[in-house]
Amino acid sequence: MAKTSTFLPQEVIRCKRDGGVLNQEQISNFVAGITDNSVTDAQISALAMGVFFNGMEPEEGAALTLSMRDSGTVINWTDYGFDSGAPIVDKHSTGGVGDKVSLMLAPIVAAIGGYVPMISGRGLGHTGGTLDKLEAIPGYDAFPDVEKFASITREVGCSIIGQTANLAPADKRFYGVRDVTATVESVPLITASILSKKLAAGLNALVMDVKFGNGAFMDSQEQAQILAKNIVRVAKIAEVPTTALLTDMNQVLGRTAGNAIEVLETIDFLRNPSDADSRLVDVTLDLAAHMASLAGVYDTPDTARVDARAALEEGKALEIFARMVAVQKGPSDLVDKPEKYLTLAPVEHPVFLNQKGFVSGMDTRAIGMSVVALGGGRVNPGHAIDHSVGITSIAQVGDEVSSDKPVAVVYAKTEEDASIAASTIADAVQVSSEKPGTSPVVSLIVEG
Repeated sequence: MAKTSTFLPQEVIRCKRDGGVLNQEQISNFVAGITDNSVTDAQISALAMGVFFNGMEPEEGAALTLSMRDSGTVINWTDYGFDSGAPIVDKHSTGGVGDKVSLMLAPIVAAIGGYVPMISGRGLGHTGGTLDKLEAIPGYDAFPDVEKFASITREVGCSIIGQTANLAPADKRFYGVRDVTATVESVPLITASILSKKLAAGLNALVMDVKFGNGAFMDSQEQAQILAKNIVRVAKIAEVPTTALLTDMNQVLGRTAGNAIEVLETIDFLRNPSDADSRLVDVTLDLAAHMASLAGVYDTPDTARVDARAALEEGKALEIFARMVAVQKGPSDLVDKPEKYLTLAPVEHPVFLNQKGFVSGMDTRAIGMSVVALGGGRVNPGHAIDHSVGITSIAQVGDEVSSDKPVAVVYAKTEEDASIAASTIADAVQVSSEKPGTSPVVSLIVEG
């Protein structure tokens, strides 16, 4: 990306500092400077702070998104044998605790006619990352080259990989500066960061899972709605059809939190969907339905949801998941013998509460942080994680509890680690004498 005309980064910063609107040339030049290092970290942080306080118009957000997308490789799927209008679709989640949805969602959508080239990320803070879960599978190649990525997507219908260094490199540097300058929580910058990476994957449609609640980065539904609307608006300007679902993260999603342990739940979900946690089923099928309809495979989400459920219940999604793992160098018999490959930490510690009643709520973030403390997440970016630790049998809101019925089971390396995690979880779960009402996991849909 070459800079045009005379470029003075301080003038771009001044404009945004004073509440002005940046034009496409100014934004493009600044992003080019981020990419070639001619713009300093101090200048990046100054612009980020200007955006943090003064925001961006949708057109500015689209220009920033597309400039960061174009800072590296942009995949053109027609170069790899796909038609220009092929139903190439992905989903992005803003992050939650126990969120293993991508692992079952990609094969479900592939089973009903979509192509899902999913580029996943690592865990951030208290939230788990899809890439970390995949790396719990022995041998799984999460970083194939683009040709192999495309070949797997065409052959199997889906492929889940990690982000490579040549996809949206400007975003990587921009985010690194934001992370240490208290400018992460900016809706325009969050939007551009998410979309630049997703659009670099050459998508024809995108569905967002924007989470809210005490286990999400957006505490309130109102904040999440602002972000969702901005993402959909900017994506529309960038000419990528996008729908956002607002989903509740006031409790752990599913019954597990960890890495290997969430892959085990994924396989069980795909094998025995009738026994799976209802909230996990609902959000997965709703996302699948919107992905398939937005990509043009179905006319409406309702018709897509019917076939998505059938693909799940008839085992088609399980077959595709197994094929994807095998083609990406994981075990060919993973779904038949998951416990052989996905070993859990040796110390098993049930968590009991000295009271009787119903789970009425939980501090979801605290539960996520307990997994990090066990070694299942990162304290710093270079930290190696332990895929074997985690939590299973996590009680959900409305579940009945008693002094002899655990609300969770911790898997840890040591008794001390297990005891600390169990104490954190026990403090995080609230119990009431009356059974509480429950809210739907998908609370709002924002369409373009």
